[in-house]
Amino acid sequence: MSDGTESIVEKWEEIRALVDSLDLDVRKNARGNVSAGIRARKGLRELKTWTSELVKSTIEEEKVKKAVKKASKD
Repeated sequence: MSDGTESIVEKWEEIRALVDSLDLDVRKNARGNVSAGIRARKGLRELKTWTSELVKSTIEEEKVKKAVKKASKD
């Protein structure tokens, strides 16, 4: 895999780990634990940031691959 692809996979693994860590706090909050709700919301905001970064990375990687493919045709 290229460095960009590895970077994307690494970011995805980090996002999956964050979602797994948020699971317990979300469930606790659903049962009425206010502190868990604060942690869950903070984690969800972080998740939003990380997913935005992943989207940007995938778009950039696609642009690079497209440019390389186009250059190889010329």
